[in-house]
Amino acid sequence: MRYPDAPRLDLVENLHGHSVADPYRWLEDATDPRTVAWAAAQDELAADLLAGLPTRPVFAERLERLVHAGAVGVPVWRRGRAFSTRRDPGQEHAVLRVTEPDGTVRVLVDPTALDPAGTTTLDAWQPSWEGDRLAYQLSVGGDEESQLFVLDVATGEVVEGPVDRCRYSPVGWLPGGEELFYVRRLAPELVPAGEEQFHRRVWRHRVGADPATDVLVHGEGSDPSTYFGARTSADGRWLVVSASVGTAPRDDVWLADLAGDGVLRELQVGVDAQTTAWVARDGRLWLHTDRDSPRGRLVVADPADPATWAPAAWREVVPQQPDGVLTDLALVDGADGALAVLAVHAVDATDRLSLWAGDGGGVLGQVSDLQPGSISGVSAPPEGGSTAWIGFTDHATPPSVLRWDATEPTTLTSWEQAPTAASVLSVQVVEAHATSADGTPVHLFVLSPSGMPDTPRPTVLYGYGGFNVALTPAYSAQALAWVAAGGVWVVANLRGGSEHGEEWHRAGMREHKQNVFDDFAAAAQHLIAAGWTTPAQLAVMGGSNGGLLVGAMATQHPDLIAAVVCSAPLLDMVRYELFGLGRTWNDEYGTAADPVELGWLLGYSPYHRVVEGTAYPAVLFTTFESDTRVDPLHARKLAAALQHATSAEAPVVLRRELSVGHGARAVSRTVGLAADQLAFLAAHTGLAPAAT
Repeated sequence: MRYPDAPRLDLVENLHGHSVADPYRWLEDATDPRTVAWAAAQDELAADLLAGLPTRPVFAERLERLVHAGAVGVPVWRRGRAFSTRRDPGQEHAVLRVTEPDGTVRVLVDPTALDPAGTTTLDAWQPSWEGDRLAYQLSVGGDEESQLFVLDVATGEVVEGPVDRCRYSPVGWLPGGEELFYVRRLAPELVPAGEEQFHRRVWRHRVGADPATDVLVHGEGSDPSTYFGARTSADGRWLVVSASVGTAPRDDVWLADLAGDGVLRELQVGVDAQTTAWVARDGRLWLHTDRDSPRGRLVVADPADPATWAPAAWREVVPQQPDGVLTDLALVDGADGALAVLAVHAVDATDRLSLWAGDGGGVLGQVSDLQPGSISGVSAPPEGGSTAWIGFTDHATPPSVLRWDATEPTTLTSWEQAPTAASVLSVQVVEAHATSADGTPVHLFVLSPSGMPDTPRPTVLYGYGGFNVALTPAYSAQALAWVAAGGVWVVANLRGGSEHGEEWHRAGMREHKQNVFDDFAAAAQHLIAAGWTTPAQLAVMGGSNGGLLVGAMATQHPDLIAAVVCSAPLLDMVRYELFGLGRTWNDEYGTAADPVELGWLLGYSPYHRVVEGTAYPAVLFTTFESDTRVDPLHARKLAAALQHATSAEAPVVLRRELSVGHGARAVSRTVGLAADQLAFLAAHTGLAPAAT
């Protein structure tokens, strides 16, 4: 292919004794006239190539139907009102609804009604304890800035907002719905230039008052990249504040008695562990923690007695399990009326549901009716009750909601289904294990068409491997469209995720990051050895941290794969901290400011692993120009480097998208992006789907 000209700078820096070349530094500046011209030429190249892919119309049609299956969210209950999201066929975004005690359903927030162009997204929401007010956050154009609003639930009238600078802000309501705790960044003029995305604080706010009059609660003097949590008890007496520096897998936690002196006192500070704390309706302090329990446990203490806050004084309710990771829970009333815990444990990336005595008396039983799949959340009314609601999905079932009742504790019934919540496609799911370079078993979900002969097929291997994120069974229109076309889709549970607890996460971060790439390569080798596919039919796909994963795969094992889709990726690991939210991730990856850690980063940084004359696979980079998390410069730089270096005829293409960011997007944009990605992979793995 004839690629757009990209001048190579003779730029080599000495960093802690390492000679580090950066020939495409100029592509970091999106406003540089050279970058503008180069990007426009890449747009033309990508548009021509993608429009000419023969399978794109077929994939677009299948994706349209599969995405429009819809989805429903787990309800949040407040005084008989249920707040939940739902997306029906034809809707670009899910709407937030309230279901009244009499069954009447009303839409409270519809992003498409607010913005017919579809660029407004609902980022977060939280009803007041009485259910009469709703705090919610909106972003426009993919910037994820999360402006805060408050509306009156009865009338739908907006009574507050927008309050800006509320990105990643939790909301903790006080009883009465007149005051709340939230997190807001300092004003830009109060922070050093270039740090406007940082410097968060916890504030106490009165609805309708000028935010400038908010009371500072916590955060002064903290690390600029600290994220905060704020949580209140339903009676308004207790406030829990948490803090973590960036995405570090540890947090500090404080507890304040608002009926007393209101002073935040240390519950956990300076400890290498994560603890979620809250005071429940029984008046006890509940702690979901991985402290001394990397797979998680649930314990209780007395909020009014600091002597019980020490781990030695904790009373276990759900102890750490030998083979399961405690991921979620809800407090319910058992059949005898006693407080119980409905607990979710993940075992080899598949969720289990069980009931435990709230007094620490042990497990009461398993919910045997739960099918293999994933639980997206468990919800129960904060005031108590014998019923809970469970979000459920699997590889062929759109997100739906199940109902559990203490009178039949082993069974589940359907409460609300997505419009096509029955199986939408006959898919065979096989679980397998690859063996990584150091002997570690790596779990795989292999999805293939039912009834197809067992011959090597075009295969997509998908992974993430980072930030304690687990890849559990989930409905994916993209995966189903590929399988419907006759291909194989594989999800790899790599180190760096949370599939086996915090130890599994840490085995794939910092100096151990190469383990993740070794796990992924082992998965590819297993699929080939087991006869699922061949190198000429194998593609890899990932986004964000998963974009780093497939970028490393392309540069470390170019002969093992035929095609790559690399979306919103991190790729220049020497300079990643200088852009977007990069500095918040240095506990996950390491920092180039440290000589030893720079060595880790250089060891796998895809941009620095490119070797001229190598036959690289076909690569499609997909970036989003309003992405404020991972700067599109990463994809620009590696695209230019690979276009210059590759000796293969396989194309290296950069697809840019405007007015969309790293996170949520409209359905039509999802379909368009996924169709381009699948058609590209099909063209380079030999998949030829028949028309529907």
